[in-house]
Amino acid sequence: MGYTQAKCTLKKTVLFGLILCLSLSMFVPMTSAEDVTSSQLDIHSYVADMQPGWNLGNTFDAVGDDETAWGNPRVTRELIKTIADEGYKSIRIPVTWQNQMGGSPDYTINEDYINRVEQAIDWALEEDLYVMLNVHHDSWLWMYDMEHNYDEVMARYTAIWEQLSEKFKNHSHKLMFESVNEPRFTQEWGEIQENHHAYLEDLNKTFYYIVRESGGNNEERPLVLPTIETATSQDLLDRLYQTMEDLDDPHLIATVHYYGFWPFSVNIAGYTHFEQETQQDIIDTFDRVHNTFTARGIPVVLGEFGLLGFDKSTDVIQQGEKLKFFEFLIHHLNERDITHMLWDNGQHLNRETYSWYDQEFHDILKASWEGRSATAESNLIHVRDGEPIRDQDIQLYLNGNELTALQAGEESLVLGEDYELAGDVLTLKANTLTRLITPGQLGTNAVITAQFNSGADWRFQLQNVDVPTVENTDGSTWRFAIPTHFNGDSLATMEAVYANGEYAGPQDWTSYKEFGEAFSPNYTTGEIIITEAFFNEVRDDDIHLTFHFWSGETVEYTLRKNGNYVQGRR
Repeated sequence: MGYTQAKCTLKKTVLFGLILCLSLSMFVPMTSAEDVTSSQLDIHSYVADMQPGWNLGNTFDAVGDDETAWGNPRVTRELIKTIADEGYKSIRIPVTWQNQMGGSPDYTINEDYINRVEQAIDWALEEDLYVMLNVHHDSWLWMYDMEHNYDEVMARYTAIWEQLSEKFKNHSHKLMFESVNEPRFTQEWGEIQENHHAYLEDLNKTFYYIVRESGGNNEERPLVLPTIETATSQDLLDRLYQTMEDLDDPHLIATVHYYGFWPFSVNIAGYTHFEQETQQDIIDTFDRVHNTFTARGIPVVLGEFGLLGFDKSTDVIQQGEKLKFFEFLIHHLNERDITHMLWDNGQHLNRETYSWYDQEFHDILKASWEGRSATAESNLIHVRDGEPIRDQDIQLYLNGNELTALQAGEESLVLGEDYELAGDVLTLKANTLTRLITPGQLGTNAVITAQFNSGADWRFQLQNVDVPTVENTDGSTWRFAIPTHFNGDSLATMEAVYANGEYAGPQDWTSYKEFGEAFSPNYTTGEIIITEAFFNEVRDDDIHLTFHFWSGETVEYTLRKNGNYVQGRR
């Protein structure tokens, strides 16, 4: 339905509609999912009210037979209710349509599947959540091939949005559509050519006109448009801004994604700490986004954010450094008026128990939605087993807060006796640490919780450690594990160089290898695993490893690789 036809229809039905609405209002109660009417639909308020958001990741976007294909259970109403109860205001529901569509020319979407997606959307609307629906991994499954298969890609893409527009045209305006997730036009990330900008413009504008001309609430439904790869370089931001200027529609939203400064985000090249370069990347990225869109009247949703290392394990980035990253990131997003949606593919919220795997992580996120939390230079306090214990000075980053109490388990620590505070430097007294340490008991001996006048608590792990040791072993390139006595310590990173000093292994531009990709500690079995991926990119030679631990200790080890056989020696 075009704009002219829609307006004529509206004029003919307005009187009947008014009578019907007055009659129904006597019998039908207002619900929490009541629509945002056109007179209320200020897009800036709309996006602000979406804050904060959460992604239902690795579910309907899974490539497989159904929503459980990537290991998550079926979505339940209780899951959606949990998200709303935890304080989230919006939910992004990524959907991959490829395996649920027929062939050309109609590309008909499986009715059961689209009805199932609708059920999840309706549950979310009934919980008063804003909902973002998109076309997700189709972007790298078939849409990337526009250069060689333009007509078929556009036909399939058009068919999807025609069907979705028709299916959901009468749904609340609290449902928004996102044209495509992370669009790219090669199979490799970052290979952006000049003609790719035209392809994205074709997708975004085709999507726009299909939705707008489909009638119903789609005439004013909020629509979300991405940059190429949802990346944040200035050129890509400028290109999307121009598209949105061309469309000249007051109900458009820009979207980008962010997974941090890459070396920190995957723990490579020695970027184990949340230091200045990582912080500056946040500042530079979202200053660009703000200046391009928000400051010029176009609201922005950060449709996904997290750390790339989480795809392997949430332990790839050390806990305290991780918490500092997210506290600062959300603070800066708030400063730049950017709504954020956490990417969660099942690693944050347990979808069986509806509880958070890492409550401390969730607490600092939640506290950051409306304020700032204090952090510290580290959440680890190390003492050497059997050695005299001394006072420990710890730099606090108060972020405008005040320390109000320290708690060690059930014991309240006393200012002036157990600890001192001089400005933003906390000193834990030797007698306090001695009291909390059990000689010979390696590992975490106590958790000291710092409480502040606002924001989340900060928890210090008091670690009693000895020097880590490793043992000689032999093995193969596809299963090599170094027996390790961590002795209460934890591994920060690993360096690998050949005997002549050349960097060894993957990413040979740095000696510091990627945590979880080239190596991984297993504290339960007492091993450091050197992965097959590491050995696939090293030659037969001696390889000198240096293991760096969070206490500051280092341990040296040598591998001798000969074909698939590996010797490991201290």
